Amino acid sequence: MKQQLKPGVFLIAIVAATGGLLFGFDTGVISGALPFLKQYWNLSDSSIEWVTTTVLIGAIIGAIISGKLADYLGRKRMIIVNAIIFLIGAVGCAYAPSMSWLVAMRIMIGVAIGITSFVVPMYIAEISPMRHRGGLVTLNQLMITIGILVSYITDYWLSDDNNPESWRWMFGVGVIPAIILLVGMFFLPETPRWLISKGKQQKGEEVLRAIEDPDLVEQTLADLQADRELERQHPQTASAILKPWLRPALIITIGIFFFQQFSGVNTIIYYSPIIFKMSGIVSNTASILPAIIIGGVNVLACLFSVFMLDKAGRRKLYMIGIWGMIPSLTMLGLCFHFKELLGDSLPYFAVISIVCYIIFIAISLAPLGWLLISEIFPFSVRGIGMSIGSLAHWGFNAVIAFTFLKLINAVGIAGTFWIYGAICLGGAIWGYYFIPETKGKSLESIERHWKNGGTPRSF
Repeated sequence: MKQQLKPGVFLIAIVAATGGLLFGFDTGVISGALPFLKQYWNLSDSSIEWVTTTVLIGAIIGAIISGKLADYLGRKRMIIVNAIIFLIGAVGCAYAPSMSWLVAMRIMIGVAIGITSFVVPMYIAEISPMRHRGGLVTLNQLMITIGILVSYITDYWLSDDNNPESWRWMFGVGVIPAIILLVGMFFLPETPRWLISKGKQQKGEEVLRAIEDPDLVEQTLADLQADRELERQHPQTASAILKPWLRPALIITIGIFFFQQFSGVNTIIYYSPIIFKMSGIVSNTASILPAIIIGGVNVLACLFSVFMLDKAGRRKLYMIGIWGMIPSLTMLGLCFHFKELLGDSLPYFAVISIVCYIIFIAISLAPLGWLLISEIFPFSVRGIGMSIGSLAHWGFNAVIAFTFLKLINAVGIAGTFWIYGAICLGGAIWGYYFIPETKGKSLESIERHWKNGGTPRSF
């Protein structure tokens, strides 16, 4: 019989997932700020892409350094450090006296986002009871979508077409969740797996008994101790992740983020007001309003995935999502292709198409990327493995953000969304072979599956 989730564990996951809220807020806030930044500093399309991409450059740096730091400092202390960086970055952006200063602060925030995107799901995965791990790790993705929605609402609330400096207040609101995360993390425990890996056996056992289902504690402890003994006898280096038996995990890690990002999801997150201006909306403030609708749908769809990932499973939701994204993007391209025919109704059809797309990606690729990479690597290389995943996510994200307006100028906005749809078709074929079903499996049993030569489909 499935044990009920302990309230304390849920609270731990919620507090840690505030890092996801900051992730979402600081990636989404640029959306409403861009029209005002463009007006304030008279930016070109190329400059707009550069301002948007700088935070992603920081995220790439964060992804590169995150693995070793999280293994050395611990998951908890790494999140605390990130909260401080978020706090400094938010204040710095709000008071930016020049574009170069703003870019520097956005890069700093990006470093924190890159580390957070890796360490928060890792922390939650390692401190979650096995039977509830999928839903709890996906809380991080839910908080990311809530952060994006909060950023849209904040942008709309603080936007003033008569005040080109509205963007300052938009960035400044990020101080609030940063303080919540900073204070909250001081009251949370370190993960039992990290504690035991550092020889803090008694403390690790105490934390594990407080969070895990009673009937699974002894087996989990035995697995962790066996893994630690194996690591002591055969020390692992970063190059261990290149061993042939871990090749499927690497393919899954890079592949799922490739298809997640090249489906174009973050072009909508970053550029939605600009997209809606292309559909005929004139006002800066009015162009943010449809984004709030999309952000709300994103939260609801992600909330659905929190409940379904440990019921329907990872693989089924991936396939439903990817096959639903293809017609949604096709329909969005058709809306702009028949722009003259649709006339004033174009914004409404565009919103409907984007809403359909967001629903399908929010129940599948969006949460599954971070969930799967927190599950498929053994503890000895989980830090470097998730760091590679985070690097892939932000690298692909930066390419998409930096090329979106260029692609529109080259093939048109309709053609751009059709290209993203074609990539999703490739993602459906790839996913059939490479998306594993890890529902209800311990992290240690997943490791044994790879070592025994198992394939993603044979889970």
